[in-house]
Amino acid sequence: MFDPTDLYRLDGELPELTDPVLLYHFEGFVDAGSAGRLALGHLLAELEHRVVATFDVDRLLDYRSRRPVMTFDTDRWTDYDAPELSVHLAHDTTGTPFLILTGPEPDREWELFTEAVAVLVDDLKVAKVITGHGIPMGVPHTRPLGHTAHGSKPELLSGNPSPFGKVRVPGSAAALLEYRLGAKGHDAAGFAVHVPHYLAQAEYPQAALAVLEAVTSHTGLVFPLDGLRDAADKTLTEIEEQISSSTELSVAIRGLEQQYDAFQSGAERENLLAEDTPMPTGDELAAQFEAFLAERDDSDS
Repeated sequence: MFDPTDLYRLDGELPELTDPVLLYHFEGFVDAGSAGRLALGHLLAELEHRVVATFDVDRLLDYRSRRPVMTFDTDRWTDYDAPELSVHLAHDTTGTPFLILTGPEPDREWELFTEAVAVLVDDLKVAKVITGHGIPMGVPHTRPLGHTAHGSKPELLSGNPSPFGKVRVPGSAAALLEYRLGAKGHDAAGFAVHVPHYLAQAEYPQAALAVLEAVTSHTGLVFPLDGLRDAADKTLTEIEEQISSSTELSVAIRGLEQQYDAFQSGAERENLLAEDTPMPTGDELAAQFEAFLAERDDSDS
């Protein structure tokens, strides 16, 4: 039997904490609008933090499936962006300590990895474990972003009705972690933010805001969000400029708005899942937004 504690190393002594929240997100699975990545990346950029534990990525990652970036300068290699999967200790704007686990999703040893996280959860006396990510939905960007809450106990859920019934889907390390921790009696929950399907491949700061606002509502943690709100406002302005210059896009968005409003009123449709439903002029919508997003990437580089 392998020892799960061999899968990580501690950076000094474990901090003495009282019922902290652990937020986590792993890059590599579905994350429409980069909601989870942007949310936790924003916290790490805005808040002082230190590494508590680092996982052995050599054991957990398949480098050939997600090759790390290296820099070649003229005639030699000058840099290597080493992947890192770590637990960080941070404090919110009120001084309340909490933990952040982030990095690439493990490719292998999922069971040992979840057991290792469970050991850390016990040792750090974690009260709640929470994740967040984005899922593509047939919703317009002109309406409030909703989310689907899920968790190990019914009382952990926020009351938002789920658009899903019973489904079988490809698993993820994040989902398995929630499942295994829940089986051990831990409070584990998550928020899947509903991202407009035509923006799923873009960085959509509004989705990251929705993740962090859901976490605040669920835990009481308070985060600095001004920078993220500014990025969200800028993104919306750019999207509106693109739509206003295209009759086809304007018509398609209006169709989504009517569909969304009818769903909200209970007039039609069982759900707004983008995968199951043909969107109004969907091909034109996706193609024009892909071109728009490519232009944004070129102008930012």
